[in-house]
Amino acid sequence: MNAPNILGIIGSVVILVVLFELLRRRHLREKYAVLWAAVAFGVLVLTIAPWVLNTAARLVGVDVPANLLFFVASMVLMVLTLQHSYELGRLEDKTRTLAEEIALLRLEQDSIRRAADTGSQDDMSSTEGSETP
Repeated sequence: MNAPNILGIIGSVVILVVLFELLRRRHLREKYAVLWAAVAFGVLVLTIAPWVLNTAARLVGVDVPANLLFFVASMVLMVLTLQHSYELGRLEDKTRTLAEEIALLRLEQDSIRRAADTGSQDDMSSTEGSETP
């Protein structure tokens, strides 16, 4: 086994160990972990059996197997970017909605406090006026 194969195997195993540790500590959601596990297993398969990439390149009609690998890697990165952009937009909408709801609740709370303060001042003035010397 040559150095690039050993490096690929070590890299895949490290990614999987870190992935499972992040899952265990609940720092990574399962939907993202599945993708990263697929990437790690894909790298592991290509490291152990490089002929898989050669065969896939021949089937697809790509002359250089490395070009197929780079194309697939770039597509994975684009899908990840698209997914994160979608999630970010969704979270921005939720954040804006929550901020608006908090602002409305604070406005309502302030009006209730003002009404309570006004009512208590009215009660005090009516009590003071009703006392007989």
